[in-house]
Amino acid sequence: MHFYLTVALSAFLLFLVQPLIAKQILPWFGGSSAVWTTCMLFFQAALLLGYAYADVAPRALGPRNQPRAHIVVALLCLVVLPILAPEALKPLGTEEPISRILVLLAVTIGLPYLLLSTTSPLIQSYFARLNPGKNPYRLFALSNAASLAALVAYPTVIEPFVGVRAQAYGWSFAFALYVVLLAALAWRVSSAAPVASVQSDPASPRDAIAPARVAQLRWIALSAAGSMLLLAVSNHITQNVASVPLLWVLPLTLYLLTFILTFDGTGWYKRQYFVGPFFVLVIAMCALLIDKTYQFDLIVQTSVFCIGLFVVCMVCHGELVDAKPEPAHLTRFYLLISVGGALGALVVSVVAPLAFPTFLETPVALFVAALLFVPVATGAHPFLQWLAVALAMGVVGTGAYYWKTEHNNSLEVTRNFYGVMKIKSYDEPGEENHLVRMVHGAILHGEQYTHEKWRREPTTYYTPTSGFGRAVNHQRTQAPRSANGLRIGMIGLGVGTVAAYCRDIDQCRIYEINAEVERLARKHFTYLADSPSKPQVIIGDARLSLEREASNRFSVLAVDAFSGDSIPMHLITDEAVRVFMNQLGDTGILAYHVSNRFLNLPPVLAEIVAAERLAAVVVEDPAQSNNALHSSSTWVLLARDAKTLDGIEAAKPLERVEGAPFWTDDFNNLLSVVKWKH
Repeated sequence: MHFYLTVALSAFLLFLVQPLIAKQILPWFGGSSAVWTTCMLFFQAALLLGYAYADVAPRALGPRNQPRAHIVVALLCLVVLPILAPEALKPLGTEEPISRILVLLAVTIGLPYLLLSTTSPLIQSYFARLNPGKNPYRLFALSNAASLAALVAYPTVIEPFVGVRAQAYGWSFAFALYVVLLAALAWRVSSAAPVASVQSDPASPRDAIAPARVAQLRWIALSAAGSMLLLAVSNHITQNVASVPLLWVLPLTLYLLTFILTFDGTGWYKRQYFVGPFFVLVIAMCALLIDKTYQFDLIVQTSVFCIGLFVVCMVCHGELVDAKPEPAHLTRFYLLISVGGALGALVVSVVAPLAFPTFLETPVALFVAALLFVPVATGAHPFLQWLAVALAMGVVGTGAYYWKTEHNNSLEVTRNFYGVMKIKSYDEPGEENHLVRMVHGAILHGEQYTHEKWRREPTTYYTPTSGFGRAVNHQRTQAPRSANGLRIGMIGLGVGTVAAYCRDIDQCRIYEINAEVERLARKHFTYLADSPSKPQVIIGDARLSLEREASNRFSVLAVDAFSGDSIPMHLITDEAVRVFMNQLGDTGILAYHVSNRFLNLPPVLAEIVAAERLAAVVVEDPAQSNNALHSSSTWVLLARDAKTLDGIEAAKPLERVEGAPFWTDDFNNLLSVVKWKH
């Protein structure tokens, strides 16, 4: 029981700390979904180091000294508790994010995470030593089951009820308990396993035949294929389909489930039963990549890609189990599995953004899986070999066609930490209807009609009937033309549409975290250049920038920093609203763009408005079929005094909703505002 309890608690803590620490640092890096992908790279790399230690240390130190040395390592990890990200490492907002995130994670959770990552393979080797003849691999299935429990528990049981600091302290207490359990078990193993008994064990590394190098390379490849597809599918459905909160949980859950089922030892994986589904689902995933009919159909996309991920990973991990070595080489087996996992994460997190201007990692991951499937299909039936080869070639064709369609009508496609940016062109340049758009993933970030007749007209969510347009025009009527003009602030540049509202005597400051957006806005659009106010663009996280600035006394400050299809959470908390309100003049208006297909954000703002004793209205601007410049939008306008908002056309009171959450930096929960009936 001691073995099972230690493994289960370590795995639970290992996966619980991942969303916990990611949530702590997410606001510091603009709320981008790429923060999670970078965190996954760190977790895979730390897991690799832990497995390497579990493989090397027992042979280097011996069966008596290694457990005792491990007790010392475990006690040293207590020094870094509690796991709270240090304020001293809070970025300014302009640094290169990936390396900064990796350093921050290493300092905050590096040692505890490394210790936890050693537990599964090390405890299994201890188990095999003290229980010869029993199957230690079932402990790996238990480990993944506990990991799955943590993954499900965090968004459903922990996050909705416990603040971030309390989560960190609770995790730290549980980690201290784990250290006690681990130390007791390690001492027991060191006392019960003298060197002589291990050397005489017929299953010891000295006597067992080492696995062939080809077999070891295959372990790495099978693990890498599953890891690549996990992150590629997560990227695809969260950035190309819908930015639904915590949607990454579903692929990761299925990924872990395949480890549980295949390593359970009860025969869940049988090659002949998975060959057919593998063919069908890889073809289905390829079809959805090139057919845009169902691009925004969340049910279809999520179902096909998640079921496809499950089947592919069942094959990859099932083949791993079928090729597992004797317990004597157990730690090497897990080390090479972690090497594959880290390589897969590295390809998707680092290599793909540098090598590809668009999301090509999904076809690449499918191609790797299809290649590895060729010997699997051949083993099921020799005739299937050629079908498997044809499948791999078909995936290559899919990738090429996907690349072509992503570049259709594109003036430029570029990619960085914050995602894929595409500049799309419609109709011929010089024509009255010539339109240029900026698209981030699947989300429109702004557009401009380039003809002289329309080029200075605000479009999409910023037309005069939008909440933002009405707020600016209302402020003009309240403060007639004077030497000072209006002071307009915008969080989120897009194509620079806000500049269309700025006169020569106005002052305009725009905050944008992604420098690439500014480059594209100046290169392909003319709003910034045409504006007589010469708007300033401040690069870096808007909240961090505004926290450092003296009050700008804005007449209107708009928040439209979309991350996929939602405002980053750190911009819609009580503390964030306070920062933004401090930047307003006495009669200034804070405007939140809350249009969203999946999240109901106005009730969140209503609770903050009530707590801060502010005034607020909602401006719904429905679609207009006869106006090509216009897009439907919903804006919430906040002010210190209700009189500031009096007279704004189409404005309705912002009403509180019973049970709506009150978001702070310490406590916020996206599941509470999901539109489940969407």
